[in-house]
Amino acid sequence: MKRRNAWLGIILLALLMGAGSRALWLWLDRPIERVSIRGEWEYVSADYLRTQLAPLVVDATWLSADLGELRERALQIGWLNEVRISREWPNALVFELIEQEPVARWNDDFLLNPDGEPFAFAPLMPPSGLPDLAGPTGSSEEVLHFYHRLGPHFGQLSLDLTQLRLEPRGAWRLQLNDGVWVMLGRRQHEVRLARLSASWQRELYRLGDQIRYIDLRYPNGVAVAWHGQSEFEEQEE
Repeated sequence: MKRRNAWLGIILLALLMGAGSRALWLWLDRPIERVSIRGEWEYVSADYLRTQLAPLVVDATWLSADLGELRERALQIGWLNEVRISREWPNALVFELIEQEPVARWNDDFLLNPDGEPFAFAPLMPPSGLPDLAGPTGSSEEVLHFYHRLGPHFGQLSLDLTQLRLEPRGAWRLQLNDGVWVMLGRRQHEVRLARLSASWQRELYRLGDQIRYIDLRYPNGVAVAWHGQSEFEEQEE
């Protein structure tokens, strides 16, 4: 009889503890009333981030909120590179946000981060002064890498590489100083760039404002098209 009463007491205690735990859970799992955002941002504003994050926590409760799922959804906000979320007593969530670092424009509607990953900049305006890169879908990392390779080459000529395009068939073309276009083609890039450097340092640097584009796809020289003219003038080596 005593053993039976002991088991009954244990069962009642477990039921009471279970009921108490559930009551405690329900008391703690209250609607989220405050969302805090933390971080240092150069390109995005706190108001923009609050506006983008607010829909993610509608109807969410403090304990039941799936922080992993919330993080994945927050990362879909174009300007966010990293998101960390924690709970803060008694009814708040804290978002630690790291913004993307834009290093180039990409195909008009996107920006690139340092890893060559595209992200949408709308509804914000893109920063000014970024190089303008373009190429087929999936080529952003390759184009950014080639841009970094070309930069020092033109820097030695006191030229800025302002646009770089990879055509669908693999040919490259680029723009210098927001003016002169250069047709680099698909092959022999180093040889062609050396030929351009020699021609630029010898003569073309004085005529830069008059040049419409330069074609390096010739075996023994460069061809120059001038503003107001439709024909090439070939520069022999």
